Amino acid sequence: MSEPFINHVFVVIVAVILDLLLGDPPGLPHPVVGIGRLILFLEAHLRRVFADARRGGIALLCITVGITCLSAALLLKVAALIHPIFATAVAIYLSWTCLASRSLHRESMLVVDALRKGDLPAARIWLSRIVGRDTGDLDQTGVIRGVVETVAENTSDGVIAPLVCLMIGGPVLGLAYKAVNTLDSMVGYKNDRYLHFGWASARFDDLANYLPARLTGLLLVLAAPFAGLSAGSAWRIMRRDGRNHSSPNSGIPEAAAAGALGVQLGGVNYYFGKPVAKPTIGDHVYPLSLAACHGAVRLMYGAEVLLLAGFVVFATVIYR
Repeated sequence: MSEPFINHVFVVIVAVILDLLLGDPPGLPHPVVGIGRLILFLEAHLRRVFADARRGGIALLCITVGITCLSAALLLKVAALIHPIFATAVAIYLSWTCLASRSLHRESMLVVDALRKGDLPAARIWLSRIVGRDTGDLDQTGVIRGVVETVAENTSDGVIAPLVCLMIGGPVLGLAYKAVNTLDSMVGYKNDRYLHFGWASARFDDLANYLPARLTGLLLVLAAPFAGLSAGSAWRIMRRDGRNHSSPNSGIPEAAAAGALGVQLGGVNYYFGKPVAKPTIGDHVYPLSLAACHGAVRLMYGAEVLLLAGFVVFATVIYR
C-alpha cells in the first residue's frame, strides 16, 4: 500500500475507536457547533438579500457546504506544513467529530435510565434532545418508540453515512456530509418558516443519504445475528415496510431494526403541536419495551463494526 493510503486507513480506524470509547470530544471545539452558528448567521443575512426564499435556501446550502469544505481543507494543509504527524492528528480529530455512535448510545440510555426509575417526565425531556417530535404528552410506549426510531434512523445519519464519507474522501468529505445533515436538521422543516427556504437543504440531504440508508439497512440485517436478533425478519420487514415513511431514506433502517427486534414502529407523532400520521413499520410480535432500546443500540454498533471491518479487508486486498 502507498503511505498516504495507509495513513488514511489509520485515521479512519483511530477516529472510530475514539468515538466508540469517548463519544463527542469532551470540552473541545466541535466543527458541527461552528457549522450550526454559520447557518444561523447566513440565514439571517440571506433572507434579507434574497426576496425568493427558495433561492436564498439554495445559496445557504452552497455557501455552508463550500465554507465547511474549504475550512477543513485549509486546516489540514496548514497542519501538514507544520508536521506530518500533526496533520494526521488533525485529520483524526476532524474525522472523530463526524461520528456519533457513542453519543447516540449515551443520549438514548439517559431516556432508558429515567424510564427504569419510573420518571416519565424526565424521560420525555431527555428524549426531546434527540428527536424532532413533541414529547411532552408521550406515554412510556411512545417514549420507547421514539428511542428505537431515532437510534435506527441515526445509525444511518450519524454513523454509517459519515463513516462512508470518511472512508471515501477523508475529513473534508465527512464534514461536508455533516454540513448537509446539520442544514437539514436546522432548516429542513415543512412549516411556514422553512417550507421554501429549507427546500434545497432537505432535498440535498435526501440525495446524500439515499445510498447510505440502504447500506445501513443491509448492515443492520447482517448485524442482527450478532446482536441476538433475527436477520430473516429484519430482511423481510425492510423489504416490505422500508417505503412506509415520508422520508425516502429513514424508513429503510427503521424497518430493518423493527424486523430484527420484532416490534412495530410508526404511527402518529406531533410536531409543533400538529399531528402527523405515519404508516406503521414492522409487526407487533413483541411489545415495545426497554429491551428494544438496548437491542437497537446493539444493532447500531454491529452495523458500524461490520462496515469498518469490510473497509479494512477491502483496503488490504485492493492495495496489497
